[in-house]
Amino acid sequence: MIVITGDVELKPEHREAGIKLCREHSDRSRKEPGCISHDCTIDLENDNMVRFIERWDDMDAVQVHFQVPEALGMVEALSAMKSAPFVIRLFDATPLDEISA
Repeated sequence: MIVITGDVELKPEHREAGIKLCREHSDRSRKEPGCISHDCTIDLENDNMVRFIERWDDMDAVQVHFQVPEALGMVEALSAMKSAPFVIRLFDATPLDEISA
């Protein structure tokens, strides 16, 4: 499984448009083959910070996702709205256990 995390801090004047764009991107991405989950959240300590957490079956699915025109357009649009670098991290992950409390 591939886990992707991303952080983008939006300029305050672009916050609402950026959040809408991120929400649409997550909704669209969830329908792609190989997507296990795709979520974006607002940081509790910085309401201009959007964080992505994605889980994909494998790197092939991620590579296809990164070439989807709408995904490329989202990154380009967010880049114009950001106040700090847009950071994306990819991890090769193996689930060890699942704990429910």
